[in-house]
Amino acid sequence: MAKFGIRLLDDVGMPRDLVAMAVEAENLGYDSIWFPHDTFRLNSWVLTSATAQATHSAQIFARTNLYTTDPCEMATYIATLDLLSGGRANLTIGLHTTDMLNWIGITDVDVLRRTREATEIVRRLLRGEVVDYQGEEFKWTERAFLRFQPLRKELPIYICPFGESYLELSGELGDGSLPMVAPPEAAAGMIEAIKRGALRTGRNPGDLDIVAFVWISVSEDGRDTKEQMREVAAYFGYYLDTACLATIGLTPEDFAPIQRRVLARDRAGARALVTDNMLNLGIYGTPEQCIRKLEQVVNAGATHISLGGPMGPKPREAIRLIAKKILPYFR
Repeated sequence: MAKFGIRLLDDVGMPRDLVAMAVEAENLGYDSIWFPHDTFRLNSWVLTSATAQATHSAQIFARTNLYTTDPCEMATYIATLDLLSGGRANLTIGLHTTDMLNWIGITDVDVLRRTREATEIVRRLLRGEVVDYQGEEFKWTERAFLRFQPLRKELPIYICPFGESYLELSGELGDGSLPMVAPPEAAAGMIEAIKRGALRTGRNPGDLDIVAFVWISVSEDGRDTKEQMREVAAYFGYYLDTACLATIGLTPEDFAPIQRRVLARDRAGARALVTDNMLNLGIYGTPEQCIRKLEQVVNAGATHISLGGPMGPKPREAIRLIAKKILPYFR
């Protein structure tokens, strides 16, 4: 039985709205709460902190930008959030693309090495070790240790990968993996790579929580969901993995003219260039139509689905509709 979480983008509301939606989602039976941590968008650390105090049972997943945030800050934040939430915090390391880092002048990053070192460092800090670390990315002294006691020493760490090598690394290192499954047809290949990485190091793939990130827009009659997915495809399509796009016959170059419109802040012009096939990056329509697409992802081996915005033409109603008609189907 797959778990289901809600991933609240800032397109569906401002901070107080998003926290209120998170509370409602918990009451409706969603298993986990997520917020994106994208460059120049609302800051997810503020949102997860507020949500930790407003909720009681749902798992909270804290996203991090591995390239602008040091492991010491990741460790202190997640350990503090775990104390605040009563042991419901989970850390994610990495992003689904490095392209947005170019906006802030970060162009030369060894993502695999940095992920491996940061994951090791955070785990050691949470275990109470002195992390006198001499790696390629991080060089720390004997003064590197937490000055407070974490609630849990073995707090779950999930890896946020893109591309085959990174997917394999997530299976090797993580307590879970967070592939961006866009389109849903890409699920099988991505999950196979994650499991291959686990097997290569003697781990049981069945022990991993494989969390498929998907975009969804749902309404009772499916009306207006297609247009909502057009906005998502326009903004994010350019950054998706080449192999994933190929599963529905697309390439990153297909999105280049759209990306130019996005960067020029011409959202209407960008949307106008999105083809019907590009809409298949996400899941949209009636609950029944969405279930059929979600079945592809669950049957491919995902153990946990993170349902991301826009949610639906009326986000609050969509959250309730998913809880009423989609979650019971998979449970």
